[in-house]
Amino acid sequence: MSLLRRCSRTACGRPAATTLTYVYADQTAVLGPLATYAEPHAYDLCELHSERLSAPRGWEVLRLAHDDPHAHSADDLLALADAVREAAQPRPVAVEREPFEMREVARKGHLRVLKSDD
Repeated sequence: MSLLRRCSRTACGRPAATTLTYVYADQTAVLGPLATYAEPHAYDLCELHSERLSAPRGWEVLRLAHDDPHAHSADDLLALADAVREAAQPRPVAVEREPFEMREVARKGHLRVLKSDD
């Protein structure tokens, strides 16, 4: 079994590029980016069939813009820049403290009042 999803149209063996779903209540066909998982009520279409898609009379075709999976968005670049800046920051040095003794002076249910001996 191939991991590459194919076009749902009969006799078409091209790789799927978009996913088609229907919203029957709104009489809308929604064509968007290829879904992460194959759904039983959605149809994967190749580029050719997605461009030629038409809907029944009275229906609207809503075409969602899909991003180029190989292009980097501004958010990706900003996240990368932030990660580099954070990695370049000097790390704080942990200060070792001497342990101190605490003793319980009161209790109410699951809460405890502690007092240090200092």
